[in-house]
Amino acid sequence: MNIHNYEKIWLVLSMLLIIGFISTVVYGATAVGIEMVNDEGGTIDSTALDEDDRFSEPRVEKVGEDEYEAYVVARQFIFEPNPIEVPANSTVTFYVTSPDVLHGFEVVGTNANAMVVPGEITELTVEVNEPKEYGILCNEYCGGGHHTMEGKLIVVPEDEFELGDSNDE
Repeated sequence: MNIHNYEKIWLVLSMLLIIGFISTVVYGATAVGIEMVNDEGGTIDSTALDEDDRFSEPRVEKVGEDEYEAYVVARQFIFEPNPIEVPANSTVTFYVTSPDVLHGFEVVGTNANAMVVPGEITELTVEVNEPKEYGILCNEYCGGGHHTMEGKLIVVPEDEFELGDSNDE
């Protein structure tokens, strides 16, 4: 079988292109520090959120020096609590669940973006450094009012932050 030189060149270039694509995907999934969503958040009975201490009253809690946990419930067509308020120069871990349908949880302008599945707890961590207001969006179609499902993450100066403002205590 005789293969023309141009065919050999295109065959080699095609193989190099395939190897390049595979290398790019492997590098992007392992080397750049992007964490895939996992099941470390655990599961929950989505029909009994009011019986779970974490989600019966969605809120923000201080858990360490400049570390906070936000327990968020995404339901048709709201996020609770809303707004979520945290101080600047802190790390916030969001624990998000849903009692009804699939939702998305995206903090616009950060790397926090995940799917919220009923019966599962989605865990995301975000570092917020300067006072700013971020939008929170549902980016999974969840029903007729999906386009209105939004919230706010308000990062306030450290000296103005009082725990309790975000959950109306």
